[in-house]
Amino acid sequence: MANEHNKILIAEDEKSIAHAYGEYLGRRGYLMEYAYDGEEALVKTKSFEPDLILLDIVMPKLDGISVLKKLKEDKDMDNIPVIVLTNLESAKSAEEAFEAGTSQYLVKTNYSLDDIVDKVKETLKETYHGM
Repeated sequence: MANEHNKILIAEDEKSIAHAYGEYLGRRGYLMEYAYDGEEALVKTKSFEPDLILLDIVMPKLDGISVLKKLKEDKDMDNIPVIVLTNLESAKSAEEAFEAGTSQYLVKTNYSLDDIVDKVKETLKETYHGM
């Protein structure tokens, strides 16, 4: 991949889902790191320094909205685009995610893996090609 912005952190407590996304994105040239709870997502964000985060909302230890708020409060991490990828199909949940700073809010069942790859590419392009 010619693009240097290709590091993705997948914060998802269901390992089979996380790895399905990771394998699919990995075959397209992205480098993956995984976090299986909200606290781990924050730690891995600092150590891995991803270019984008795919974030589930319902996770142990710290939910995705709390993770998002903590990321946006930290000047070293506040510019990392976050795509919320969840099964929560509620307007309230989406509103909370956007207020907390998400780039996109995707309901897992409404998007194929190809759609998710397209959203990742689009978000990375919007974030880094204007720099």
